[in-house]
Amino acid sequence: MEYFYTPPELIGPTALTIADEEFAHLTHVMRKVPGDAIRVVDGLGTAYDVTIEEISRRSAQCSISTRHVRLNEPERSVVVAAALLKNSAKFDYLVEKATELGASGIVPLRTERTIPRNARIDRWRKIALAAMKQSGRCFLPEVHPMVPFGEFLRKSGGDFLRVIPHEKTERPRLRDVVETGRMPVQVCVGPEGGFSEEEIQQAVSAGFIPVSLGPRRLRTETAVLVSVALALGEA
Repeated sequence: MEYFYTPPELIGPTALTIADEEFAHLTHVMRKVPGDAIRVVDGLGTAYDVTIEEISRRSAQCSISTRHVRLNEPERSVVVAAALLKNSAKFDYLVEKATELGASGIVPLRTERTIPRNARIDRWRKIALAAMKQSGRCFLPEVHPMVPFGEFLRKSGGDFLRVIPHEKTERPRLRDVVETGRMPVQVCVGPEGGFSEEEIQQAVSAGFIPVSLGPRRLRTETAVLVSVALALGEA
């Protein structure tokens, strides 16, 4: 069943509306017509099985038959904070795959060794939206504005298990740390060249636990995906 997105404000008790870019995709790309059954997600954790009732010039009206709460969503919330990469296409890939795996939030970081200084937040939000639909999720991960590493540490907290993969750490492994409980996880991954020792110490002071992802050196985008999969307990 094809997935489409509509914001919560266009969803009522028995019907919903599809408009704007999703409407164009529905009608011009997928060629849907009245009577077709589709699935619509609101990005907040609910999926709707609907039937298209009417298509007008700018929107489609659909009747709701079934609601699915947290359909295909993981039990645990995992927020990944990752340093911007020199190759912007690799961060596109990171956002797409982290969303597919089940991340609940993505925070672009500016670190001591970060080379790019600009973040393409609007583009990454569109990538996350497409990946949410493609993977059959119903929760849209929030792609936050880029934040300096120190500011991220000051704002991190709450009821999170906070971990930071570090190539000089052999124990504990990330898998072992997250298996001790079901609390939500914040994972912080560094840039090409890794975090500086000062940044690692700052993270430890902020409550982050240095963890190992194994003996091999991983690229940032690979480390993010391994971390998300391990933290979700689905790898």
